[in-house]
Amino acid sequence: MSLLVVGLSHRSAPVSVLERASLSPDARAKLLHDTLAAEPAAEGAVLATCNRIELYADVDKFHAGVAELSTLLAQHSGVGLEELTPYLYVHYEDRAVHHLFSVACGLDSMVVGEGQILGQIKDALAVGQELHTAGRLLNDLFQQALRVGKRAHSETGIDRAGQSLVTFGLQQLAQEADVADWARGKRALVIGAGSMSSLAAATLARAGVAEIVVANRTAARADRLVEILTEPGGTGVAARAVEMVAVGDELTRADVVVSCTGATGLVLTGEAVETALHGRTEPLHLLDLAMPRDIDAAAHRMPGVRLVDIESLAEASADAPMAADVDQVRGIVADEVAAFGAAQRAAHITPTVVALRAMAADVVAGEVARLEGRLPGLDDKQRAEITQTVRRVVDKLLHAPTVRVKQLASEPGGAGYADALRTLFDLDPETVASVSRADLNDGDVKNRGRV
Repeated sequence: MSLLVVGLSHRSAPVSVLERASLSPDARAKLLHDTLAAEPAAEGAVLATCNRIELYADVDKFHAGVAELSTLLAQHSGVGLEELTPYLYVHYEDRAVHHLFSVACGLDSMVVGEGQILGQIKDALAVGQELHTAGRLLNDLFQQALRVGKRAHSETGIDRAGQSLVTFGLQQLAQEADVADWARGKRALVIGAGSMSSLAAATLARAGVAEIVVANRTAARADRLVEILTEPGGTGVAARAVEMVAVGDELTRADVVVSCTGATGLVLTGEAVETALHGRTEPLHLLDLAMPRDIDAAAHRMPGVRLVDIESLAEASADAPMAADVDQVRGIVADEVAAFGAAQRAAHITPTVVALRAMAADVVAGEVARLEGRLPGLDDKQRAEITQTVRRVVDKLLHAPTVRVKQLASEPGGAGYADALRTLFDLDPETVASVSRADLNDGDVKNRGRV
């Protein structure tokens, strides 16, 4: 296993850099394609959220891998390599596994313990599977990360250590007030209909807003979100969809606006916000969860406007209290990293053990055939008994060393036992490689579509 991750996040880079380094879905696909085309990488996956971009790869050379992945990130993110490099972090092998498992548990999130990252990891794996860039290592890694994240949330109180960015953002807008008390009766405008915007709309509906207006560039997605919000047995909130050109008019009537689109430019300019303030007596609350930002930062300086964006959320979350459950989650991560490493090392020796047993079977078959030539008078029962006896002898001789070598291979530094086994028994490297390829293909078939 030669797992490498190169990335940047809110912990390593300022928001201004993260904004410019965001990746569109098309850019992610091209990045993955170019990663596999690069000589050091055999697999690739991209985890891209509003506050992190990480490129995972299975590489055969560390330094060449770091250089290539860093160059590709710079090329596809649009930020020059020289400017991007100071903000990049690198994790390798067990440290890379530890990092992803920590991310999956919400330990590395802007708001510790938030659970939305699990959906984003799931999406990253699905894209890798769809584009056939995630092979056995990254399939195993990301699926295990999802299980570790779910375990952390089910076995500990990490959820109490923080909330999703949506909840945390609304709490910042409400300031000292309870979110439900603050939101009750307000008119909300939600711009965008993706996962974050949908979560915001649902959260506002549960909090008791009087009306939700959804604006999205794709009208069908806005309509679908409205259907979900107003379906029987739901929150009972009044909701309607509008086209993006109507955002300016809706802004004048809204009390709270949540925006999270994939736009590369501003969705709400400073001029649009100023226009919406004319004749207002109530403050305008703006929550910008997009990266790059949707709402002009100039709104921070406007009287009667409270703007909370990714940058201000990062500052606020730095002072958020840490739950005692965080230590328990860190323990879970450490245990799961050790278990994952042991399983990968054990799997590495399996093709060698299979090749050894195949060689032994060929020896048995050859010796039985030679015996039949020398003793042609054997009947079927005698021949079967002799064959079974020879097989039992070989199986007993191989049982202890193959079981023991699997145990030793699962320990740190155990990769050398596979080489020793191949050398001692003079196994054909091509035979071992063919077993590995067959096993990998089986694994790909089993993993395809499993998220």
